[in-house]
Amino acid sequence: MPVSEPDTLFGDRRLGEILIRRGTIDEAALEQALAIQAEKGGHLGDVLIAQKAIRESDVIAALSEQLDIPILVVIDDKQVPDDLIAKVPINFAKQYKLLPLETIDGGVVRVASADPLQVGALDDLAALLNAPIEVELASAALIIEAINRVYDRGTAHAAAAMEEMADEDMASFAQDIEEAVDLLDEEDEAPIIRLVNSLLSQSVKEHASDIHIEPGERDIAVRFRIDGILYEKIRPPKKLQASIISRVKIQAGLNIAEKRLPQDGRIRIKIAGKDIDIRVATAPTSFGERVTMRLLDRSNVLLDLEDLGYSPDYLKTVNSLITKSHGIILVTGPTGSGKTTTLYACLSVINRPDLNILTIEDPVEYQLAGISQTQVNPKIELTFASGLRSFLRHDPDVIMVGEIRDLVTAEIAIQAALTGHLVLSTVHTNDAPGAITRLVDMGVEPFLVASSVVGILAQRLVRTLCPGCKEPYLATQEEIENIGLSSDMIGEHVEFWRGRGCPACFNTGYKGRTGIYELMLPTDEIRQLILQNVDSGTIKKRAMAQGMRTLREDGARKVLAGITSSAEILRVTSEDSA
Repeated sequence: MPVSEPDTLFGDRRLGEILIRRGTIDEAALEQALAIQAEKGGHLGDVLIAQKAIRESDVIAALSEQLDIPILVVIDDKQVPDDLIAKVPINFAKQYKLLPLETIDGGVVRVASADPLQVGALDDLAALLNAPIEVELASAALIIEAINRVYDRGTAHAAAAMEEMADEDMASFAQDIEEAVDLLDEEDEAPIIRLVNSLLSQSVKEHASDIHIEPGERDIAVRFRIDGILYEKIRPPKKLQASIISRVKIQAGLNIAEKRLPQDGRIRIKIAGKDIDIRVATAPTSFGERVTMRLLDRSNVLLDLEDLGYSPDYLKTVNSLITKSHGIILVTGPTGSGKTTTLYACLSVINRPDLNILTIEDPVEYQLAGISQTQVNPKIELTFASGLRSFLRHDPDVIMVGEIRDLVTAEIAIQAALTGHLVLSTVHTNDAPGAITRLVDMGVEPFLVASSVVGILAQRLVRTLCPGCKEPYLATQEEIENIGLSSDMIGEHVEFWRGRGCPACFNTGYKGRTGIYELMLPTDEIRQLILQNVDSGTIKKRAMAQGMRTLREDGARKVLAGITSSAEILRVTSEDSA
């Protein structure tokens, strides 16, 4: 439908009335939002979302009713013609969250929009397309994701880039490439540049967290870690090893002449509108230098606690813990279990102008507005302990310590918690009770641990089943028992879910990850056990008797809900964490 500009005040008032009629907000919330809007400007929907009074989906549904515009729940980017995309710059599309979809009868172009009230942008889009437009509503996240896929599909695949290079004289090419000066020659090095760039682009497209470039005796293995699992992607010939490694080292600002010592660097790139921060580490091996790249999507970092996979009771408890005025909250788990993401989500919830929040991290992975973040630097003796000691002179309310690794850091963190500060940190243990004994093993007095720790959260990341190809099946008795369930608890005929595999999930059956959790709150009985310096197994039995769910039990709930598979729960939980 052609869009005309409504009267702003009337339009917002009517939008609010629709939301009230739907039961989404009440009159008091509407009046408060209108007052904020009158003071600061902006759309009513944006104000309500910022106040966390409603979700974006609520605004979209109300706008659809108000403006009589249909809602899009899926955008098939494969159906978007290239000729339409060629007319619209990606920066314009992302700034205004607009995406042309197709040309329909009469030369009218269907357009997805997250904000149909931005009439000026819609007029500009019609001018770019040189055609009348018909607007349909979609969420901003859906449109941005579709824009990234549409504008990114022209990027060459790494394998295609390698096939292109296979037609060249590889011997002379490899000989020429040994000299560092040639690596900077754009014309001569275009194939290598395309190969490395396409590897980076493909890794972002497939949501990889790491890229491994591993030299072998006869070739190079390139593997991506996707949802915690390594997949081999390509095997370039050995002749390209020096040029590929050197290209990455140049991008990361490393010394390409030094091949005997490990090096660390960083690359910042933009792919399909996404700001990607890449941590690069090299290490010498018997077959040459290997490279590991950790990809951090800076545009997709902060998750709400609601998005991390907590059950309703755990979510309520975690929200209660992070609003305490003092004490230590510990998050435990192995490397890559999402501990940092959890801490960032907690900080984003409590981040407000009246709190002074300081963090010391190794490294600072994401920038959080309004929070002072410090990165450790052992070269100048800026450690977790020294940084934490300094923080106490800066009048903090909340302190986040990236990791408690030693007795000095632990003692300072505990003293901070006992003197009126909320401290969030991580330790490497298999389960929640193990964090208690880890602190005691470091040398912390049990009475200090008992009096300072207010909550311990153990976690793992499990792959979630692909919604496009998951299917139910009748679970066997063995599968039911393996994840800690019994037929007495859930009956004899139980449906589990599994993924068949489809193009959307690269035939893995899984797409994305979620968390499983074990949350222990030190009760008076558990504090008494800590004071007696008992082992973690005894503490765990007491906590379970008081209602604590283990990691495997929390995972079993997600299996029954069709979120993940029983095999995935067994993969990430060991017997001692069950």
